[in-house]
Amino acid sequence: MTHDFLHDLCNEVVRAVQLHPPMHSLHEAYAVILEEVDELWGEVRKKQADRDPRVVRGELVQIAAMCWRAARDLGLEAAAVETGEGKAGK
Repeated sequence: MTHDFLHDLCNEVVRAVQLHPPMHSLHEAYAVILEEVDELWGEVRKKQADRDPRVVRGELVQIAAMCWRAARDLGLEAAAVETGEGKAGK
């Protein structure tokens, strides 16, 4: 299951990079991520019987892709590694 999610995440990142220019600021990244979270929130607010798990999963993939895209576009991918942040227990 995890492999499938990661595969879909990679595909979504490629699609987003092809369709949209890079994010230019943390404010822009926040707005894009918030838009995706709002779309997930729309699904969360539905009655459980009315939710489509494929739509929910798709929104989660899009949120993850936009988070990765923000880190990449804003030059933050290596920041945690260089500062030692992001390690377990920190």
